Amino acid sequence: MEGYILRDGKEQLTLSTAAADKLLQSGQGDAALLYLALCRFGRGVTPEELERALPISRLRIDAAERVLQQLGILPRPAEDAPPAPAEERPVYTSQDIAGLLTDNEGFRLLIPQTEQQLGKKLRTADLQILAGLYDQIGMPADVIYLLVCHCVERARRQWGEGRRPTLRQIEKEGYHWAQLGIFDQTAAAAYLKKWAQREEKSAAYMRALHLPQRQMVDAERRYITQWMDMGFPPETVALAYERTVFYKKDMNWRYLNGILRRWHEAGWHTVHQVEQGEQGGRMSPAKPAAPAGDKDAWMRRYIKR
Repeated sequence: MEGYILRDGKEQLTLSTAAADKLLQSGQGDAALLYLALCRFGRGVTPEELERALPISRLRIDAAERVLQQLGILPRPAEDAPPAPAEERPVYTSQDIAGLLTDNEGFRLLIPQTEQQLGKKLRTADLQILAGLYDQIGMPADVIYLLVCHCVERARRQWGEGRRPTLRQIEKEGYHWAQLGIFDQTAAAAYLKKWAQREEKSAAYMRALHLPQRQMVDAERRYITQWMDMGFPPETVALAYERTVFYKKDMNWRYLNGILRRWHEAGWHTVHQVEQGEQGGRMSPAKPAAPAGDKDAWMRRYIKR
């Protein structure tokens, strides 16, 4: 590719160098497509317009938007819990499933592999769920297989040997993967590596909370994962636990989480920062203001919700 300079004399798009570097390093193709589309429109644009302009589904567009937010190219919205799978799913008939099995080798090979992992023969309702992940969401068969294996391993850790997840549980996790933009093996491998690292670290957080050495339930995992993402080490969580027990006379997850969220907003994450902050020490530095004349300012308000 050495020596290529693309100048064809036609109308040009001006891309932010910083944004381009972030997209190149992330390797997220959907996010790059969405960024190009936003630059091409150059104005506020509705989700429907983006669907018409891009060759990917609404769900993948939403996932790409989250990637741009994570990269700092678009502003992050207020934190919301990931939505559960829609109650009104596409209804896949026996003929639809037969068509997928005939026309798509990847989907056809996925069925026996999933049956082997779950240790059972898939029913029609199970096939409909897999068809939704494959056909509606657009998740490749190899990624769905990694998803199934992950859910099986998670069930084994949580409930013991011999326990298997249901297809509904796999579907829910599949929607979560789609919202994170996991549509290829590279993204799936990165997510699974991060998940394994968090599982290893979670034991220290459980000890900080004086909880027995056991597998976390889902609600506990969500709290601890959130605290890891905020940047709290186990020692700071242990301090918040002591404050919680002192004031509430018992462990209270919501109260403890409230303490940590206040410290996070103040920029205090280590025990030393908390102690200095409570003694009237310096707060965390303010976030830098956006540079004047920011060419991408329009993009930060691009979707009319």
